[in-house]
Amino acid sequence: MNISIYTITSELHDKVAINQATKEFLGALDFEYDFKDSDYSTYGDADLNLIYVRTGGTEGVFKKIQPLLMERSSRPFYLLTSGKSNSLAASMEILSYLNMNKLKGEIIHGDAAYISSRVKEISSIASPVAVKQKLGIEIVNIAIDEVVDAYNAIADTPSDCATLAEKATTKATKEAVPGAVKLYYALKEVATRHRLNGFTIRCFDLLGVVRNTSCYALARLNAEGIVAGCEGDIPTLLTMMITKAVTGVSGFQANPSRIDPKTGEMLVAHCTIPLNMVTRYELDTHFESGIGIGIRGYMAEGPVTIFKVSGDLSRHFTAEATLERSLAEPNLCRTQQVLQLTKPEQATYFLTAPIGNHHVIVPGHVASILSALLNT
Repeated sequence: MNISIYTITSELHDKVAINQATKEFLGALDFEYDFKDSDYSTYGDADLNLIYVRTGGTEGVFKKIQPLLMERSSRPFYLLTSGKSNSLAASMEILSYLNMNKLKGEIIHGDAAYISSRVKEISSIASPVAVKQKLGIEIVNIAIDEVVDAYNAIADTPSDCATLAEKATTKATKEAVPGAVKLYYALKEVATRHRLNGFTIRCFDLLGVVRNTSCYALARLNAEGIVAGCEGDIPTLLTMMITKAVTGVSGFQANPSRIDPKTGEMLVAHCTIPLNMVTRYELDTHFESGIGIGIRGYMAEGPVTIFKVSGDLSRHFTAEATLERSLAEPNLCRTQQVLQLTKPEQATYFLTAPIGNHHVIVPGHVASILSALLNT
């Protein structure tokens, strides 16, 4: 996992002092990175790109470079701040601007230990040794070029496209069906070739290459028993492997979108869900990119469990809830669930110490089983 750190700085601040503060701040962090300073020409190339907001007065600087950054990457903006020279205030202004424009972002702020821990969680860095020892799972890396090559090798339109196209809600979605189905066959071929029980794919990297999404492929593969996660998130993949073993289904890999810390009601959403977990589904565009296919799936209402493990398996979170209803809001990822936490006080976990953004939703109240499994 490679990490790049870029900087934005106000010209009003003393360069010598800022450079010294940068050296001290970054030198205390416990992870390896490439320091790119203000050269954004390679932004998006690394597995994780951090924007170090070094001073206040940088909101305008960010807005000027934002178009370039969005050209090079569709991933969330991660704003690293030391808290010195009004950097936190500037980061908050930038995050507010991102929120107003429906863009994803997060401020990474705290002491060196917290920042290092959070960056590792965001990077989805798993410990191969811990995973092998505790779960018996071996992690292997496969170049995404294999998927692209398998995709390009499929010359004919798959025969099962016509039936799937009937679930499309827009003309653009219907036109994207053949490519989405080809991705399913490409991913299945690669998984078979490497004898994988599960995988997670850096799906945003596919957007610019094949102009389609893997949302349908993952939904179908999960239903067929191959645990398939998105965004290259290894801890979430491990979480799904565990839920598959315990409950028989991989689980819904979801992002918390809205949380009421007083009532414990929360909205979770994502653009794919295993097809064996839904009572019905339809096809829409992928929310972030507006292209390809996203799955709008509807699970049966009732008891569910929210679950997540960390990459080194040292932490886990479980919470029981009730799936009260599904939504179809246009400004969110396509599968949307309103959950009511059984213990409303657990909502603070998502706002204070979450194990990454993705969490897995499975039917039934199985928190005690999952916790007992990981505590043994």
